[in-house]
Amino acid sequence: MRQASKHKILILGASGFIGGSIYKELCSYFKTFGTYNISNRALEKNKHFFQYNIEEDDIYEILDIVKPTIVISALRGDFSKQVLMHQHLAEYVFSKKIKLLFLSSANVFDGYSKYPSYEQDKTYSNSIFGHFKIKIENLLLRLPKKQIAILRLPMVFGAQSPRIQEIEQQIKDKIPIEVFPNLIMNVTTDSKVTQQIHYIINRNKSGVFHLGSQDLVHHDDFIKEIIDSLDLKDKILYKRVYTTNDDRYLAVLPKFNKLPNHLQLSSQDILTELKI
Repeated sequence: MRQASKHKILILGASGFIGGSIYKELCSYFKTFGTYNISNRALEKNKHFFQYNIEEDDIYEILDIVKPTIVISALRGDFSKQVLMHQHLAEYVFSKKIKLLFLSSANVFDGYSKYPSYEQDKTYSNSIFGHFKIKIENLLLRLPKKQIAILRLPMVFGAQSPRIQEIEQQIKDKIPIEVFPNLIMNVTTDSKVTQQIHYIINRNKSGVFHLGSQDLVHHDDFIKEIIDSLDLKDKILYKRVYTTNDDRYLAVLPKFNKLPNHLQLSSQDILTELKI
């Protein structure tokens, strides 16, 4: 553990939902810095945060100030700008022999719908979002294996997650909640993802990780269970969306790069956590 404290970590997108959770998890253990996009008084006073606008700013400036040993990319924003930024980032990571953790998505497999996906499966996407994540993954996979960790996430829930906030808002506004009865997926929470990232850093792990629940759920069942767990008194309206007649999978399961049992979770754990 002593050696780990030498790390200087830069989280790109630290003001977002997942980036913020990662920052909270790591900042007591490592020298941790983060970027935020929209002006924010509290963050401007914090010497560990840098305002960064992917449209206008050069990532090299922040890298030169922080001199991180690990960069965690949890950015959102314009896809083409992100690709360009990750090209610059990859050059920096390679030249400084440091490490990059990239938050990717189950959507890199959304072109395959017949099965769940494992770490070594070939990526293939029909969505713009999936395509863009694949582009960055392929760019990073050219780096030495020890220098990268690609973390593919399924849908992320959590008490403060945008997904839950959106559901609560839609119920308030009496807007029907879209559910996909034919979609089979796995899920996770921000708190579990941050623990997993902490472990990957501490143990100096690299490669491709699938950070989803061990079990699979139907989208409609799971969303209904979440709403039940929120204990809301309003009448709930659902809108069932059928994109195909068959079940379709969007699930990232680990087979080759498994984390220890205490870092695994089931969909039930998420519902329990939301009730607390």
